[in-house]
Amino acid sequence: MKQKITLTLILGLLSLSLSAQQAVKIYNPDADAKKEIASAVTKASAEGKHVFLQIGGNWCPWCVRFHKMVTEDLKLDSLMKANYEVVKVNYSKENTNHEFLATLGYPQRFGFPVFVILDGTGKVLHTQDSGYLEEDKGYSQEKVERLLINWSALTMKEAAAKYGK
Repeated sequence: MKQKITLTLILGLLSLSLSAQQAVKIYNPDADAKKEIASAVTKASAEGKHVFLQIGGNWCPWCVRFHKMVTEDLKLDSLMKANYEVVKVNYSKENTNHEFLATLGYPQRFGFPVFVILDGTGKVLHTQDSGYLEEDKGYSQEKVERLLINWSALTMKEAAAKYGK
């Protein structure tokens, strides 16, 4: 009898956990990616930032893990807000954003999530395969931090001054 109750509780908790994970809505399949990115580029240019595109879908557990990490880790959240305008670009059966992603060189070829960093003019500076940032069943805080610092507008400006154009 105790085993049945324990099993029922475990199954119930697992079901709640899966439902909660599916309820996460980070990406909006109805969003106009081109319009959102144009707005982010304008704002980034005015504020001396870059644009960080997080491409993926609500169906993607790794996309959810990344979002959770960078919003809950105070250092990463601060780096992201200080250096980037963030746009979450949907890729799902409802909307693959195929035409727009073609203009970025088909970053989805790396899997999901994939990150693309644009400068204040909308030029692609870097495409990051998120697999290189993984650690165990999540992401390496150190590797994500290094990505955010190394591709920030400030670091790029300092590098240009140091190494020339």
